[in-house]
Amino acid sequence: MSKEYEVVIGLEVHVELNTKTKIFCGCSTEFGGAPNTHVCPVCAGMPGSLPVLNKEVVNKAISVGLATNCEITRNSKFDRKNYFYPDNPQNYQISQLYYPICRNGHVTISAKGGPKDIRIHEIHMEEDAGKLIHDPVTDDTYVDFNRSGVPLIEIVSEPDMRSADEVIAYLEKLRETIQYLDASDCKLNEGSMRADVNISIREMGAEEFGTRTESKNLNSFKAIRRCIENEVKRQQSIIESGEKVVQETRRWDDEKGVSYPMRSKEDAQDYRYFPDPDLVPIMVSDEWIEEIRASQPEFKDEKKQRYKEMYGLPDYDIDQITGNRKLGEIFEGAVNAGADPKKASNWLMVETMRLMKETGTDADKLKFSAENLAKLISLVESKEINNSIAKEVFEKAVFADNLDPVKYVADNNLSMKGDSVDLAEIVKKAIDANPKAVEDIKNGKGKAVGAIVGFVMKETKGKCDPAEANKLIQAELDKLN
Repeated sequence: MSKEYEVVIGLEVHVELNTKTKIFCGCSTEFGGAPNTHVCPVCAGMPGSLPVLNKEVVNKAISVGLATNCEITRNSKFDRKNYFYPDNPQNYQISQLYYPICRNGHVTISAKGGPKDIRIHEIHMEEDAGKLIHDPVTDDTYVDFNRSGVPLIEIVSEPDMRSADEVIAYLEKLRETIQYLDASDCKLNEGSMRADVNISIREMGAEEFGTRTESKNLNSFKAIRRCIENEVKRQQSIIESGEKVVQETRRWDDEKGVSYPMRSKEDAQDYRYFPDPDLVPIMVSDEWIEEIRASQPEFKDEKKQRYKEMYGLPDYDIDQITGNRKLGEIFEGAVNAGADPKKASNWLMVETMRLMKETGTDADKLKFSAENLAKLISLVESKEINNSIAKEVFEKAVFADNLDPVKYVADNNLSMKGDSVDLAEIVKKAIDANPKAVEDIKNGKGKAVGAIVGFVMKETKGKCDPAEANKLIQAELDKLN
């Protein structure tokens, strides 16, 4: 009879903070620059260069700590983590081992049995390494130091997760929280959020943990889920064959769906940590903490509850709108400018999200203002334009360039009210031009009315009110019976 096993998972999540400059120098952190153009003697590890701490990195680290219920370390400092790797220019990384900036926190996720707290052991600040680029044609390897010195926080959880579902829920909660704080964009595909996953299994009911392995630098939820499922099966197979799991660091190849060992898992002593002699301790005052706490935004869970009470929207609508801080800001701004909450919600969930998907636009890069969305909704409600024209105006003017929809409608002669042609006359013309459709309608073929409606829409260039047109068509048809 096969034994039952429990999965035990802890995460080390690396998040690139979105400061304008690097953690210890003034070089740009912008993603995508030409190789080795965002580099200076400090982040290139030149002898004699001295680091200077970027205060905004500390501000953002503390803000994440407060949002994840952490204790803030009042006397924090940096340490040197010594190791050689080609993309590590100094042969050490400036990090925090002994006194990390945040400790003993937690976030609450939705798990199978209900809400569950995932404990956070610590959050520490550190600098990122460079990037190795392998040329498959020449078999050469190049080093780009643009990323070297980009500020990171590493969020280290306790081994509290018991399934891939819980891991994804935890990562989604972290990403949502950090994005609301505007501390990072958390784009997994660009490497600004990535996870090391520590996995072990033990017999169900056992108290001692099994031997863990670490899977490095996973940067998609899909890859993380597949890696966990694969590693659990691998460890179970090893144990059931009578062998022992080796503690090691492994690399997951998501394309091939396999993992392979990289090196034996290091402990802290293998890095020969010692206090960095070039950086002074960070003294965090109560006033500093309270200043950051006062600037914290309203987070998703709080916002969802308020939206339900204030606007009476369905849960699905609320969940979609609050999924991103920018969407919530546009929604509230449009409602404050006079838009109906449900209609503002629909424009965001349907047309906005459709265009975001088609154009590859992230929510935080949306150009249009809440005021212009409210104006567009008002144009439809006042029957200045119909829904079809409104979608065109939204796509071409509002979404694309944040143009004033009122001015755009006037400049492009799109108003239904501004049409000099009498709609009733066009309806009569449409009926006269479609005798077969009229005959079909008399014979009970109701769908034939589409030909008449289409004629009206063509004659009015799509600017008429469909409801009004249908009403007039029905009135004229009734006269013929």
